[in-house]
Amino acid sequence: MSDAHESNIGLIWKVFGILSAVTIVEVILGIYKPESLHLNHFLGMNLLNWIFYILTIFKAYYIVWSFMHMGGEKSSLRWSVVSPLIFLVLYLLFILLTEGHYIYGVFKDSTIKWNF
Repeated sequence: MSDAHESNIGLIWKVFGILSAVTIVEVILGIYKPESLHLNHFLGMNLLNWIFYILTIFKAYYIVWSFMHMGGEKSSLRWSVVSPLIFLVLYLLFILLTEGHYIYGVFKDSTIKWNF
């Protein structure tokens, strides 16, 4: 009984360490904004934003994996929970990028002033 308790404590510290490391990387990148990532673009966004999106999706997946105890479940159950999340996040990202590009074009090429 005590071994199972100790292994859970170790698992909690492992999850804490991984999520903390990813968060620290995000904060450091957000503070320093390296020009090599900030000024280079890929698919309409700079590389720094892509790194933030990827790290955020990784953290969300890892939180679902560890705190919802998906690690011990069957593969079909894991995918039935995670695949709608992945699809919805990618769809939201597509909508935000498409609409943001359209709105930017409207304000850039028209007589409407930037009032925000």
